[in-house]
Amino acid sequence: MNRKLRILSRQMLRQRCAFNSIRSVSTTLPILISHKHHVSPHPLVYRTIGQELELSVAKYGDVEAIVSCHERKRYTFKELLREADALAAGFRKLGLQRGDAIGLWAPNFMHWYLGMMGAARAGLTSVGLNPAYQGPEMAYCLNKPGKIRSEKFPHLKSVIIESRDALKGALRFDEFQNLANQTEREEVAKIQKDILPESACNIQFTSGTTGNPKAAVLSHYSFVNNGIHVANRNQLEGERICVQVPLFHAFGVCITIMAGLSKGATMVMPAAGFSPNDSLQAIVNEKCTVIHGTPTMYVDLVSTQKKLQMPLGRIKKAVTGGAIVSPQLIKDVRNVLGVEAVHSVYGLTESTAVIFQSLPGDDSEIVLNSVGHLQDHIEAKVVDAQGRCVPFGQPGELCVRGYTTMIGYHGDEAKTKETIKNMWLHTGDQFILEENGYGRIVIGVPDERLGEEVCAYVRLEEGVDPASFTEETLKEYSKGKLAHFKVPRYVIPIDAFPKTTSGKVQKFKLVEAFKEKETTELKAVSA
Repeated sequence: MNRKLRILSRQMLRQRCAFNSIRSVSTTLPILISHKHHVSPHPLVYRTIGQELELSVAKYGDVEAIVSCHERKRYTFKELLREADALAAGFRKLGLQRGDAIGLWAPNFMHWYLGMMGAARAGLTSVGLNPAYQGPEMAYCLNKPGKIRSEKFPHLKSVIIESRDALKGALRFDEFQNLANQTEREEVAKIQKDILPESACNIQFTSGTTGNPKAAVLSHYSFVNNGIHVANRNQLEGERICVQVPLFHAFGVCITIMAGLSKGATMVMPAAGFSPNDSLQAIVNEKCTVIHGTPTMYVDLVSTQKKLQMPLGRIKKAVTGGAIVSPQLIKDVRNVLGVEAVHSVYGLTESTAVIFQSLPGDDSEIVLNSVGHLQDHIEAKVVDAQGRCVPFGQPGELCVRGYTTMIGYHGDEAKTKETIKNMWLHTGDQFILEENGYGRIVIGVPDERLGEEVCAYVRLEEGVDPASFTEETLKEYSKGKLAHFKVPRYVIPIDAFPKTTSGKVQKFKLVEAFKEKETTELKAVSA
């Protein structure tokens, strides 16, 4: 035994001497790749929208849930549940069953909100239809989700209209509200246990910023939890929210309705559609403490407030999404509207709503240079064309997974499999993820050598002389403020950005415009 120990000791000594003789060691530190999972102390909940509404009634029963200024209507949370169950019972009496789809085609009216809640309480799937849709677009959407007997729309079973006039084959809303008796309404509460949180509650049509709209099917589970975590970040407990965004959009139905529902916040709808005058009047009359809107809405709001000088009172925060916020706009929102903090949100239809969002206390610089911090309980990575994670701070495609991911595209299994791979939702957005959890959007244009290059579309402020702005002006301004690979190679002035009806910039049209410009210029040179 002692001999073995002596041999072992000599071997260890020789190894130690060998290490001591090494003068230097070449090591390669591992590169930190763009992958983050944001764990939250706030757990996810297993509830449906109907159960979330019941919980809100228990906590905030007599608090106003919604105020429609243009209709002069108000409902408390308790009244909201009563009206929602009346509609749910009415849907059931029409013969609709769990899983059937209800299209909501209206601007911001009280009945839209009630219809969405009623559908959820009945186990139906509400379909947000853009009120700006024309005939062909509407036909596409009605046929997509699937149930009046019509050659054009064979799945359509019933039409309920908001009108004083009768329409053949349709029910007026006031008739529909009184369709079910008290016993039938009470039955609605009993069926809540049969509706599963993972079942479909809503179909959102993508806005068309990257091509033709697709029908994303979303669950109760994702709606309820996204609403809770949006509300937590924005600290919405007991606030009064000026709702400028359309309810049919994810910003309206999830970021506003569901977030407000979870924290007893009051939704204030100034008008059927966006009107800066009506918004300012509602903020004053209803003492709104939070504003929801897109950057373009805030531009109009600031411009109108400069003229009207309304006594707005204390506004704690302005929540914005759908596009990047300029430095000047953040200053104007703070100085002209008197808003204490600006919060940004980022997400896409397929991720229910929010996957990145400002943290409480984020300053203007962070809001300006990012789309926010990774949302609670969400995992994100940024990958290259081969699907490999890129280092933090490098551009690539954003992929996310977690409770927010859609069930799939309605009736399009192939597209669903193309978009969701190994539970990762491929967003199609060019993105930069930082090690601290904040993210930034990138819009790229094709480049033969690099794959993509950065192109900046620039809209000049009113009153600025176009002759004073050149491509080199922006490039020089960017140097020293941005990493070299982030400085735009191309700078294109533009009078107005192409937008969807919900206010989002149609990025694919910008890329198409660039390609067209490039082709035209090449032809001119060749000639």
